[in-house]
Amino acid sequence: MKTMSKKKTDTIWIYAFLLPTIVIFIIFYLWAIVTLLYTSFTKWDGANLPVFTGIKNYLKLFKADTFRISLVNLLKWSLLAGTAHVGFGVMIALLLYKKPHGWKFVRTVFMVPNVISAAAWAMIYKFVFNNDFGILNGIIRWFDPKFKVNWFYQSPYAFWAVTFTWVFYAVIVTLLVLGDLMAIPSDIEEAARIDGASGWYMTWKINLPLCRNSIGTGVILSITSRISMYESIALTTRGGPGNDTMNIPLIMVNAINDNNHGYANAASVIMLLLGILTMLLVYRVFRMNDSVY
Repeated sequence: MKTMSKKKTDTIWIYAFLLPTIVIFIIFYLWAIVTLLYTSFTKWDGANLPVFTGIKNYLKLFKADTFRISLVNLLKWSLLAGTAHVGFGVMIALLLYKKPHGWKFVRTVFMVPNVISAAAWAMIYKFVFNNDFGILNGIIRWFDPKFKVNWFYQSPYAFWAVTFTWVFYAVIVTLLVLGDLMAIPSDIEEAARIDGASGWYMTWKINLPLCRNSIGTGVILSITSRISMYESIALTTRGGPGNDTMNIPLIMVNAINDNNHGYANAASVIMLLLGILTMLLVYRVFRMNDSVY
């Protein structure tokens, strides 16, 4: 009887601690998501009451060339995010884990971009890639004085110029993986050394498998950041030249500026679904629900 009473008391306390989070989720997230879903099936200018139009917004969205190009761009950026971006972050984490000379300084410098906003970062790259006085073209002209490329305004360079604004900006991945590496019990690595394991073997067979949760989290964060990427495109190419760098957030904002909120919310729902799909897929691939140790 005493045991049951204690269980009930624990259950009450658990729900008591969860209650604020549940309330905040319902008020600020769930209600907003339900509103988003409903209004995506309506014609709504943001001022008057929405009028239900069924799946008209979704049909219009999927028929639009800009949306199809956005999906292709997102697929390319997601592949780069899940491989080059996360791979670079993991590589830096593995190097820092070895604690070479000056590793604390490198870790600090590597984190500096994290305190710069995405908008400011985009403006910095706008100067880096400037044709007339940008540092990149300045270096290339040492070897080819006639070289001339407007990186953000010329096809197909614009896609890669936008990509370079984030692809090596992987400090979050590095911190996640470095934290996991630091948490690996020392006796595991000592046992491997006693068995004659090389540094490469320990990295490939011990460190990376034990860090699969943080690497998987890094992949989720990297790809979902590409789904919601806005500032680095809006402040540089604005989706151009043509639709070379178009993406779904830009479609959404353009629709809002045109007072077409129903269409904008349909694009938002697609972004939401893509984010959920990414999370479920990465969870399964990296077996993130399974115990690591």
